[in-house]
Amino acid sequence: MSPLHLSFYSAFALSSLGLAFHRTHLVSALLCLESMMLSMYITLSIWPVENQMASSTLMPVLMLTFSACEAGTGLAMLVATTRTHGSDQLHNLNLLQC
Repeated sequence: MSPLHLSFYSAFALSSLGLAFHRTHLVSALLCLESMMLSMYITLSIWPVENQMASSTLMPVLMLTFSACEAGTGLAMLVATTRTHGSDQLHNLNLLQC
C-alpha cells in the first residue's frame, strides 16, 4: 500500500471515528462528515489516473455534488436546531419532542 493510499484511508477512518465518538455538537458532526466526503472525493479523483481509466472520471463530480447537497442540508439543520433549541448540542435533541 502506498503512503498516498494510507493517508486517505487513515483520514477517512479518523473522521468516521470522530463522528462515532465525539458527538457533542452538531458542528463537529458536520465537520467529520465533510472530512469523510473530502477524503472520498480525493480518492475518487486519483483512482482513474492511477488505473488509466477515462470512463470513471464523472464519479468525482457526482461525489462533489452530493457533498454540496449534504453540506447545505446540514447547515440548514444546524440553523433550525439552533433557533428552536438555543444551542447546537446534540444531547438537547429528542426525537419524541421534535
